[in-house]
Amino acid sequence: MINMFLFLCIVFLFTFLVGRIIERLRVPWVFASLIFGAMLAIYNPFASITSSSLFTFLARLGMYFLLFMIGLELDLNQLKKKGRFIFKATFSIIFLEVIIGGSFIHFVFSYSWIVSFLVALSFATVGEAVLIPILDEFKIINTNLGQTIIGIGTLDDIVEVFTLIVAVVLIGSSVRTTFHIGLILVSLFVLFILTIGFTKLKKEGKKFNFLNIETLFLFTIFVFFLFLGIGQLAETTALAALLAGIGIKTFAPERRLKLIESEIKTMCYGFFAPIFFLWVGVTLDIGYIITYPLLVLLIVIISSGAKLLGSYIIARRELGLRQSILLGIGLSVRFSTSIIVLKILFDNALINVSLYSIIIASSMVFQFLIPLLFSNILARWKVR
Repeated sequence: MINMFLFLCIVFLFTFLVGRIIERLRVPWVFASLIFGAMLAIYNPFASITSSSLFTFLARLGMYFLLFMIGLELDLNQLKKKGRFIFKATFSIIFLEVIIGGSFIHFVFSYSWIVSFLVALSFATVGEAVLIPILDEFKIINTNLGQTIIGIGTLDDIVEVFTLIVAVVLIGSSVRTTFHIGLILVSLFVLFILTIGFTKLKKEGKKFNFLNIETLFLFTIFVFFLFLGIGQLAETTALAALLAGIGIKTFAPERRLKLIESEIKTMCYGFFAPIFFLWVGVTLDIGYIITYPLLVLLIVIISSGAKLLGSYIIARRELGLRQSILLGIGLSVRFSTSIIVLKILFDNALINVSLYSIIIASSMVFQFLIPLLFSNILARWKVR
């Protein structure tokens, strides 16, 4: 009989082998575990393991470490330097997609406006990390197009934080007792005070230059679990993980931060992230996706169409027709943040398995389609 250790052995072997194949298609290797999860959603001989509390715990840790990495990589100083065009383009394109996508979800799936807009906001974010290797390969990172894609992808981190906060508020609104409301408010207050406190103690953080990397790593993990523990009291562990990353980012010296970031990233993507993406795949309703494939296609068309239209309207004068089209195509790619937000909404019953499955399926389509389409058009149009 397969136990947890042998099951994880199979998961990581599949992720390693299939990951190497899909990387040739310019798809992040970690999505191999999402594919494996989707396969298990069709037929799962390991149901007793994937439904166990231990597996769920490991998968949730994967989600929290991914959010911690987002906070750790969020460069607030860099965001301040973005030009007016980047700000205008970011919020205009996302606003257009939220309006169009949110309206579609509201009228087709009959969700409230706020949940519909929140779901649309989750898949309006950009996975620019997927495109950076392509931009580098074609030597266009420092061109107007390359800098616009990276700038919008960086600036939309603000939107990601906002989306998580709104999701947390919606989830917390279901808790009605005065005791729980008071506990939630106190916990949130402590989290934000801790985050601000780390920012104010930047000078004190320089003392960590004298500590070895192992000691600083232990301190970082301590902060991570401290934030999670406080966040769990307020049912805001996702937001707490993000704030923990921001706190460490502003506190640790830059030289030490790069080392810690590398260590955390290795642990996150090497162990926890594949389990999280597997968890996402296992919870899909493949039967619904097969029954209603046109809904997946409609989500793909609406999401990419909104980004193409927004990019054309905003960037045509700045970048020209062809590069504005490329911008819209590039911005359509998604990565971990949108999937995390959807998983949080699904786990807290704010969306049902049908909508969750349709949007995750559309994300998988984008992951395979956009890098191929983007790189081929770049080569054909010889953009420089």
